[in-house]
Amino acid sequence: MTKYKYALFLMIAFCTSCAQNQSEGKKIIINSENKGVITSYGPKWITRNIIQDRKGNIWIAAFDGIFRYDGKSFTNITSKVSSARFFSVLEDSKGNLWFGSIGSGVYYYDGKSFTNFTTGDGLINNRVSCIYEDKAGNIWFGTENGASCYDGKSFRNYWMKGGVNDIIEDKTGRFWFAAWNNTFVYDGKKFTIFTHNGKPFKNVRSIIEDKKGNTWLGGVDGLWRYDGSTFTNFTQKSVGHIIEDKKGNIWTSSESADSPAWDGSRTGNIQSWALTRYDGKSLSDKKPTVTEITNKGMIFGISEDDKGSIWFGAFDGVHRYDGKTITDFKDKKGQK
Repeated sequence: MTKYKYALFLMIAFCTSCAQNQSEGKKIIINSENKGVITSYGPKWITRNIIQDRKGNIWIAAFDGIFRYDGKSFTNITSKVSSARFFSVLEDSKGNLWFGSIGSGVYYYDGKSFTNFTTGDGLINNRVSCIYEDKAGNIWFGTENGASCYDGKSFRNYWMKGGVNDIIEDKTGRFWFAAWNNTFVYDGKKFTIFTHNGKPFKNVRSIIEDKKGNTWLGGVDGLWRYDGSTFTNFTQKSVGHIIEDKKGNIWTSSESADSPAWDGSRTGNIQSWALTRYDGKSLSDKKPTVTEITNKGMIFGISEDDKGSIWFGAFDGVHRYDGKTITDFKDKKGQK
């Protein structure tokens, strides 16, 4: 049995409070009759993140905008707001939406108007890679310089070398930060580096807590599950994104089984990535059942909708797998 070990985290990350007064941000109001461009097709460019809101709409963060899909058509709702490349999207507990961009900070959308928060309002960095809401209703932003926590009035910043790829709060109230340099656990008082056999988990791209309370980590060292005492490695191939579906299956975007070893770059071997499913009923077996659904140039964010279909982003837009076929939502006239 592998013994779990924490290492003290000193001088790498620290907290600083900023924007002491309420942050108003820059408000952008769009005419209600012309909120965006409506099309029959989805994004044409890199799609990084996908969610489904409480009304059943699919929201897509892509390099050519934020798209809303109502089951019939797509609306690029940021086409008249920003030309930024979007990386992340979150619906908060109040039904409002948050969009993280690369270079233009965060956009808050209440269904009527947008508010843009940047470093001028206290955000730690304008390159926002992930967004997360904790149990207390605070909104967290993972950025190139670390993490920002927004309580509705001001930002509290946590500087981390190398930037933050993902953030979660576990069932015990501890926060996990997947950063390029290390993976950190924060108990509200101190940060520790998460290690296995004395080796830190570097460049973890995704962290989730499953229904049983296990922590899953995916990154350049592969896919790992930690149950509080024991580590299990499911693949040593590089993993980008992880979700658990309603049936308890684990889905990843990862290097294909027949791809060469990771080449050491941030993008990995971009020509041989796959959407992969680990059967939930076999996760305790020595050799769990693993199925590669599709092999594409690169696969990014993954999400399950209320019908059980799996949505995933790629270099060429958004795709949906319904258990039998994959739909690509491309512009049939303008794209090949």
